Amino acid sequence: MFVYAFPTTADGQVKEPANLRDLGEPLIDHSEGQLFLNEAFKIMMEEVLCKGTDVKQKVCEWKEPEELAQLLDLELRATGEPQQRLLQRVKDVAKYSIKTSHPRFFNQQFGGVDYHALAGRFLTETLNTNLFTYEVAPVFVLMETEVLRGLRQLVGWTEGDGIFCPGGSTSNMYAMNLARYRLFPEVKSQGVWSLPRLTIFTSPESHYSVKKGAAFLGIGTDNVILVKVDDGGHMIPEDLDTKINVAKSLGAVPFLVSCTSGTTVQGAFDPLDRIADVCEKHKLWMHVDAAWGGSVLFSEQHRHLMKGVDRANSVAWNPHKMLIAGLQCSALLLQDTTNLLKRCHSANATYLFQQDKFYDVNLDVGDKSVQCSRKVDCLKLWLMWKAVGSTGLAERVDKAFFLVRYLVEQMKKREGFHLLRDVAPVIKERMMKQGTMMVGYQPLGNKVNFFRVIVFSPLVSQKDMDFFLDEIERLGNDL
Repeated sequence: MFVYAFPTTADGQVKEPANLRDLGEPLIDHSEGQLFLNEAFKIMMEEVLCKGTDVKQKVCEWKEPEELAQLLDLELRATGEPQQRLLQRVKDVAKYSIKTSHPRFFNQQFGGVDYHALAGRFLTETLNTNLFTYEVAPVFVLMETEVLRGLRQLVGWTEGDGIFCPGGSTSNMYAMNLARYRLFPEVKSQGVWSLPRLTIFTSPESHYSVKKGAAFLGIGTDNVILVKVDDGGHMIPEDLDTKINVAKSLGAVPFLVSCTSGTTVQGAFDPLDRIADVCEKHKLWMHVDAAWGGSVLFSEQHRHLMKGVDRANSVAWNPHKMLIAGLQCSALLLQDTTNLLKRCHSANATYLFQQDKFYDVNLDVGDKSVQCSRKVDCLKLWLMWKAVGSTGLAERVDKAFFLVRYLVEQMKKREGFHLLRDVAPVIKERMMKQGTMMVGYQPLGNKVNFFRVIVFSPLVSQKDMDFFLDEIERLGNDL
């Protein structure tokens, strides 16, 4: 048995650190550290959770990069700084960061704050647990299993598998890797050199991670075949069927269709039932990127948008988006019951996943992941779900849809409410520098730039929808 206390040299001699205090004494003063943490927490509560959620406060305190770097004093030095100066650093970080919990942060598909989920985030950071074996994370291994079971149940699966991943892009890449391994298990040991040309099918409205995943896994972006969409951005199943047949005729091997439930730009939901028919016909893996739209499954009123999702092989779902569980919280759900996830990714490291442990080694879930170190992402969702229940989460989804419908209705009432290509960037610059709200914009194909309003935070009200329209008009009234 070896016990490592200090780094050693090549000849086995101990390297003793120089110029340190007596190594028999702790290098950290816990009382001083706890005092700093208490004061820093007060700053966070005031600057982020009080001011940062107040509509009377700015969404951002905009500074140009050079000025911001100087204000923050980013340089790292050999000697440490006194506590009061460090606390000012904490305050500056909070002050000059974007307040994503602000009711008028409409910029991205994350934002808002759920205080139960936030408590979970604080707790996981404090515990600093690595979710790979039951012995170091007994609570969270069991908790992750239960949360994944609850999510799968909403999809419509009574059995299956899954894992929390560091974002929806990674979840999508996992699905590609699993689909390829199922078809060609030898790829794990032999690599891609012996495989035929593989093709993936998705829509031009899908997330860019589909192409990134194809590049990362050695499939190649040229082998991502784009399927036509209708005017609403929904994949056309008939064109999917045609393109699969064309790929086969050219000697390629189609293996995965990546659908989207809630596209990034238009929020479109692909017709999953009809796509599932095509996938079953050609025996292809059907993956649903529901990172944004998956949360509609909580809502009886809106779950019809994902009709047919139960026929998929895998689903990516980000509760950190519409459910505001907090970054990051992304689940990959699988219908598979053959332990495919572990077979595809395991390395059987004997120093970590010993098979002669005193408990059920199936509880060591780390070998399902391509990661070793893996953060606990289930607690924030579990605690929030326990607090408000499935009914409370459904109400959040329904409210988001209500507010968007309200915004559209109000927009239609305003004569000539439209944006030109060179207007959106100017309005965006003005709103950022004034800090009144934050909304993203982009073009769509050959259409002009438009503002993409993301609405799901429970802090948002109809007044904020009216403010959005009024503010766009105010910021652009001279253009």
